[in-house]
Amino acid sequence: MSKWNKKKFIIDLEENCSREVVKITSQIIDFSEKHSKHLTWGRGEEHGTMTFRCTSDMGILPLFHINSGGNINLQINFLRNKEIPKMVLRDMVVKLESNLLREYDPEMYPIDSFEPIEDLFNTKSQVIKFLKTIEAVSYTHLRAHETLR
Repeated sequence: MSKWNKKKFIIDLEENCSREVVKITSQIIDFSEKHSKHLTWGRGEEHGTMTFRCTSDMGILPLFHINSGGNINLQINFLRNKEIPKMVLRDMVVKLESNLLREYDPEMYPIDSFEPIEDLFNTKSQVIKFLKTIEAVSYTHLRAHETLR
């Protein structure tokens, strides 16, 4: 059973992070509640976690995790090891790279790790583009899964 929920997560987030990080993270949480049928809250002691998952042909896959310490973990390398359509992963990586101004190729980003939200998102536009990317990937996975039924 999860120890964390949205209310506890936000309280811990507000105690640990700047107002701007709280605002961005709240947007991500609100989006996640609306677009993920498989949203989960963590059981950890130190910080709360929330995981955005979507349905795919390979089952339920996590796209990202956030924690109440103000960090986000993009599951790019995890997804590389799954049999998702290459064009879906390529589209996601290209959009994230152009939006967040980082390289997510296997050499420059060899492992998925938590990164400070304040380092990734400097403008409201970046947050919106990130959420649209996640929505597109989630929708693509979901649609492919539903058409097989």
